[in-house]
Amino acid sequence: MKKMIITIFIILFLPVYVLAYSKNVIPGGESIGIQINSDGLIVVGYYKVNDKYIAKDNIKIGDRITKINNKEVSSISELTNVINEEIVDNLSVDVEVIRNNKIIKTKLKLEIENNVYKTGLYIKDSVTGLGTLSYIDPITKVYGSLGHEIILSETNDRIEVKDGNILLSKVTNITKSRNGQVGSKNANILYNKKIGTILKNTNTGIYGFYTSSLPNKDTIEVAEFSEINKGKAYILTVTKDNEVKKYDINIIDKYYNKKDTQKSFSFEVIDKDLINKTGGIVQGMSGSPIIQNNKLIGAVTNVVIDNVKLGYGISIITMLKSGDELLN
Repeated sequence: MKKMIITIFIILFLPVYVLAYSKNVIPGGESIGIQINSDGLIVVGYYKVNDKYIAKDNIKIGDRITKINNKEVSSISELTNVINEEIVDNLSVDVEVIRNNKIIKTKLKLEIENNVYKTGLYIKDSVTGLGTLSYIDPITKVYGSLGHEIILSETNDRIEVKDGNILLSKVTNITKSRNGQVGSKNANILYNKKIGTILKNTNTGIYGFYTSSLPNKDTIEVAEFSEINKGKAYILTVTKDNEVKKYDINIIDKYYNKKDTQKSFSFEVIDKDLINKTGGIVQGMSGSPIIQNNKLIGAVTNVVIDNVKLGYGISIITMLKSGDELLN
């Protein structure tokens, strides 16, 4: 049966960039709130105005609206204000959207319903979620988290980051996983406790700079992909409040696959305490550091829906290389 998988010198030559990732980093494990403001207003659906869909002809789901009548808009309130200021007698405005990485210019037809201008569009300008911090480079303060991209469920597209923050959070309870249904960590996100920026959302994770005081932890050596072995390892993650604990896993196999960097190796949760608390792997656990032989080998990325004790990890080297691109 097919398995289902869910989901930081120019001398007379051209510049040369060298990714010299750190050999020692601060391991994460802390639960973090994630808040991203989108680069453009994302169209996620349509609604009827006066019993008809007025926007379907010109605007597509997944479009990112960047300008109205040549004025930049970066929030829903800005879009509303510009429309109210720029509306003309024919009830339409010029719109610039990004679609499939191309700039498209079109028209947005409006209608009045209950004395309010309506676009017929459901739009998002930000996303909020929960994940786990993977590592912090103590020298550069670059961090990495998740080990995979953040995708908007309504469009199945990656969120393009305008800006964002990671925040402190406290896990309140766990909705346990069971085979066929993945559970989740539930947490209070402390929106007034920002601990880092979000600058990149990539297929290997989210990355930015850690802006708070560095955690009082020893650094750990990172392992090359060749050093990952089958056998015992453990993850660092939070199941209550903000207490990071160790939980045993078993590395099953590893894979050298450049096309699917999120699945560098597979593992099974064997820790009875973790299984009792979570049922296996839950949402919000993405990014949990994985340690073997006193080295950081990677981070949790995916869960097998048909067997929620099975999951995949990304190599820490892959994450470090992506994170270090912020320094160029």
